[in-house]
Amino acid sequence: MNAVPMSHGLILGGILFAIGLAGLLMRRNLLLILVSIEVMLNGAGVAFVAAGSRWAQPDGQIMFLFILAAAAAEVSVALALLVRYYRMRGTLDADTARGLGE
Repeated sequence: MNAVPMSHGLILGGILFAIGLAGLLMRRNLLLILVSIEVMLNGAGVAFVAAGSRWAQPDGQIMFLFILAAAAAEVSVALALLVRYYRMRGTLDADTARGLGE
């Protein structure tokens, strides 16, 4: 069985990161912005795993586990804030979130 070349893994990670960045910049819904951030984190994780497999070291997989743990913590806090914000304002539009102190 042939291994996947490192360049393919890095290209996939870069494409995922670019898709997440495009979603982050183009979306107005706060929930979709959160999903875009998750796609960016997964793209970075794929790049770590691809780089770690190039040198047959588990470092990339360990970093990916840390990324997943940070993403899970970020999602739990962000979803709680989004639910609270939706109950206060009735919308998840990012343009209305500019006046959070009001």
